[in-house]
Amino acid sequence: LADLVDDLKGELGGKFETLIVGLMTPPLAYDVTLLRNAIKGAGTDEKVLVEVLASRTCQQVKDIVGAYRQEYDDDLEEDVSGDTSGHFKRLLVILLQANRQKGIQEGTVESDAQVLFQAGEKKFGTDEQTFVTILGNRSAEHLRKVFDAYMKLSGYEMEESIKRETSGPLRDLLLAVVKCARSVPAYFAETLYYAMKGAGTDDETLIRVMVSRSEVDMMDIRAEFRRMFPSSLFSMIKGDTGGDYRKALLLLCGGDDA
Repeated sequence: LADLVDDLKGELGGKFETLIVGLMTPPLAYDVTLLRNAIKGAGTDEKVLVEVLASRTCQQVKDIVGAYRQEYDDDLEEDVSGDTSGHFKRLLVILLQANRQKGIQEGTVESDAQVLFQAGEKKFGTDEQTFVTILGNRSAEHLRKVFDAYMKLSGYEMEESIKRETSGPLRDLLLAVVKCARSVPAYFAETLYYAMKGAGTDDETLIRVMVSRSEVDMMDIRAEFRRMFPSSLFSMIKGDTGGDYRKALLLLCGGDDA
């Protein structure tokens, strides 16, 4: 397989090559390589750190940490810590530890919502640590209940408060964590939409998402895309790309949900 990938690299070139090589890489190795390049490349690719660590399951993250150590003889948590700072770093480290609680802790839903309200909307300035701790450690099911309670309490969606109360990479990571707790396919539908919307295409993001979700939840992503946006994922890819690159992406997408 490695020989085949090497041969292809010589033959294809460009975005199409990146896409095909990505598809031929096992998912765990793909994630490990994404994170390594995000950290070790020129500057830190925060977008990749956010997307991968917010969207993968706890078991996937544990597997990534193990495979990263095996591949590079490095500690992923140390590498991420050395390359990031502040509450952004703290939340990434919590996500890397992959110790989210299981299920819904009925007794703490209301208090979690209350504490988040006190930490943000209710005070001058923001206690980011509270957002980091609660959003990083509770299960998705639990967080969905907390978001509902928070909405009743504050009159705001959790995302609105995060947008108002935080900024920079921390804001991006908190939003990704909240969106993934609500629905991972909806998070990726939105990621794909904004990769293609407007002038120019963010091909790196388009390729990364289509490769990493192709055998995971592409049908669900397509359904969410159709629900959230004016066109289907298929038609947007078709209008935004060309050549063999387009053909391959449309095959990964599957059908059109016109």
